[in-house]
Amino acid sequence: MTRTTLGVIFGNRDFFPDHLVTEARKDIQDLFRDLDIKPIMVGEDKTKLGSVETYEHAKTCAALFKKHQDEIDGVLVVLPNFGDEKGVADTIKLSGLRVPILVQAYPDDPAALDVVHRRDAFCGKVSVCNNLRQYGFEFTLTNQHTISPNSESFKADLRNFVRVCHIVNGLRSARLGAIGARPTAFNTVRYSEKLLQAYGLSVTTVDLSEILGDAGKLSDDDAKVKDKLSEVKSYAKHDTVPPPHLVRMAKLGIVISDWMAANDLDASALQCWTSIQKNYGVNACTLMSMMSDQLMPSACEVDITGVVSMYALQLASGFPGALVDWNNNYADDPDRCVLFHCGNWASSFVPNNEIKTAPILGTTLGEENTYGAMAGRASAGPLTYARVSTDDVQGVIRTYTGEGQLTDDPLDTFGHRAVAHVPDLQTLMKYICKNGFEHHVAMTMGSVADALDEAFTTYMGWENYHHI
Repeated sequence: MTRTTLGVIFGNRDFFPDHLVTEARKDIQDLFRDLDIKPIMVGEDKTKLGSVETYEHAKTCAALFKKHQDEIDGVLVVLPNFGDEKGVADTIKLSGLRVPILVQAYPDDPAALDVVHRRDAFCGKVSVCNNLRQYGFEFTLTNQHTISPNSESFKADLRNFVRVCHIVNGLRSARLGAIGARPTAFNTVRYSEKLLQAYGLSVTTVDLSEILGDAGKLSDDDAKVKDKLSEVKSYAKHDTVPPPHLVRMAKLGIVISDWMAANDLDASALQCWTSIQKNYGVNACTLMSMMSDQLMPSACEVDITGVVSMYALQLASGFPGALVDWNNNYADDPDRCVLFHCGNWASSFVPNNEIKTAPILGTTLGEENTYGAMAGRASAGPLTYARVSTDDVQGVIRTYTGEGQLTDDPLDTFGHRAVAHVPDLQTLMKYICKNGFEHHVAMTMGSVADALDEAFTTYMGWENYHHI
């Protein structure tokens, strides 16, 4: 994950002790150094103590933020004392920033409520939040109303906020590629471009025939083809794959990569059956896996909102996302299930990835036309899952998020697979079915559901069910 930059506002009231602001600046500088966060804050020589207390101070701080607007991922409001609620809100308004905001307030010591040490930040935070709400700014709160920056609790708050910043800023400018039409049989992956666009996400489309046509024009001796072929071979075990099929994959991979680069795309969703098999003779899973592993997520079956889900998870975790089926029950355990797809999960999930065929597709398309699917078992570890869905009828975007565990339970099958333990899975499945969500869900390794919930609801304005 790239280094995060936060603008920092130190709120102040003139009749509270000045040393509280000075101490807070040092606390934040030390904390940011430990967490490798870059601060953008007004110098102590530019405003009183480098704080914001008046409208003039707000203008000075806002001008600094505006100068660095292209690098600021979020804003941290620090209240060493009561602070000036209007000064904080004015700063953000004048800066023009549209980024997540975290509000922190220092706790008082009940044994030090004299005029030399008293903060009243407990009360001041309420006033600051009131003004932010009046000005129309959404914001994030710490888990405890007042909290010291030196505490482990605040460090956790800040780490989560950094994830929120990455999710929100990434989604608001996401450029997605739709390669081909959705499989005819899958109404489930229909989506609304217009709803996505309303929240800053854009979709660029291309007909699959153009991609396959350009791939067919490439020569086996082309230097780019040889380089891509080497990349494919080094990515995963491929002993059973006929060499001509590897070459076809390489050519297809070049054309897709070039198209994405030409359109400045962050992620893609591909019509992975049946035209590719019928007209080109391979599966695209390996290429999609490679892109996801390079943090350019690629979803199967032209599931655009599925790849949005993958991208959101990736932004939160810094780890690739994968699109999976909620596929099977696991014996008679109500809280376990099988996750499955033909084989486009990133190798980061599947350490023993192998390029194989897609037996299910092969039953009707000929298994010899499905080389390029992958096989392997996902590693055990903490799991976060999420799904974004456009509800055209209601005109809203709805989501769900939650956490679980990928397990080592026995599982004998083909393709990419995993066993997941999800607490109270049956309630989740009822929610998914009752609310018309897709059979696809995205997953990533790690525990980042809280960040997704905050990003989706507070900043994106989406409805979210956070499964606990």
